[in-house]
Amino acid sequence: MVIQRKPKTTPAAQAAAVDAFVSGAPDAAHAAPAAGAYNKGVVKGNKRQISLTIAPDLLRRVDEIAKRTGQGRAGIINMAIYRAIEGDVFK
Repeated sequence: MVIQRKPKTTPAAQAAAVDAFVSGAPDAAHAAPAAGAYNKGVVKGNKRQISLTIAPDLLRRVDEIAKRTGQGRAGIINMAIYRAIEGDVFK
């Protein structure tokens, strides 16, 4: 058995090894957002998760619509926000 010395590395090689290690992490794609990317909320696939506070009566009405249409609560809320922004509600 031969004892070998640890190979010497340059600072550039060490930096490259660190970058390779970090970019190999499962969440590496989300570590550095692209220029101009919107990074608020928690990434959930192609969407962002946010926290929303809503009045109980309004939530009950949203749940009734969701049940009646067979959609989820989030789908109803997303559709309502989309229609309000794309429509003439805020113009």
